[in-house]
Amino acid sequence: MKLSLEPAIIFALKEALEVGFKEDLGSGDITGRAVLSDGIQMGQFTAKAAGVLAGTAVIDIGYTMLDPSIETECIKKDGESVQPGDAIAKVKGPAGSLLTGERVILNLLQHLSGIATATDQAVEAMQGSPTRICDTRKTLPGFRTLQKYAVRCGGGYNHRMRLDDGIMIKDNHIKAAAGIRPAVERAKKMAGLMVKIEVECETEGQVREAVDAGADIIMLDNRSPEEAGRLCSMIPDHILVELSGGITVQNAGRYRDCGADYISLGSLTHSVMALDISFNLVVSNEY
Repeated sequence: MKLSLEPAIIFALKEALEVGFKEDLGSGDITGRAVLSDGIQMGQFTAKAAGVLAGTAVIDIGYTMLDPSIETECIKKDGESVQPGDAIAKVKGPAGSLLTGERVILNLLQHLSGIATATDQAVEAMQGSPTRICDTRKTLPGFRTLQKYAVRCGGGYNHRMRLDDGIMIKDNHIKAAAGIRPAVERAKKMAGLMVKIEVECETEGQVREAVDAGADIIMLDNRSPEEAGRLCSMIPDHILVELSGGITVQNAGRYRDCGADYISLGSLTHSVMALDISFNLVVSNEY
């Protein structure tokens, strides 16, 4: 799977790198100044674990920001799988510049690739089922664009990007509005033609109320596979069904035959394990 890099992703990568370099460099790399010569060195980014890549452009963008003289060659692309030992990218330039940018670039690449890898695993658990895997808004502040891009690299789909993307009536909204029906009625009065209304439900009664009120999407929250399957069977086909709450990459497969359209996993972004990737200076005749 290969994805074209949208301008918004490039912009978000540059922003993240600017913050990361400012945080990490301070007044400069005193170890590099003390130890390294000005000679040209080669380096390689290598996968140390199996996974799916996301954010590989951070290598070229990051090193160009630090030192335009650095040459980069990406061997693997976003959305591609890697195995331990696979070369991801090669770089050539002053050793000081290569090592100064190493940590920030690796941190971003490992984190985004970890999200893509976890998403790929969840998608794999849905094989043979029409149910799609999607993310949530449980993202790191300032990193949502990149984290949701990484989900797409792993074969997943994006839920709302922001609060203005759609109306999602959750338990606290229902309490404040004194019920699902009045909440949906108020939402319909102000929603535009293209705005969908989603309602969070936990019980059979809530599902029936949401259907009768005219919800476009019903999210079944914190239900067991058996409960989810029973409630899904009550919902008309014209209403999309999302499952959420308590579902992880590890147990997502238990929900594959419930009949839902989407399963949203907050863990894809809020508690994912980084993909193990290393950077090492190498001696090579390829340059």
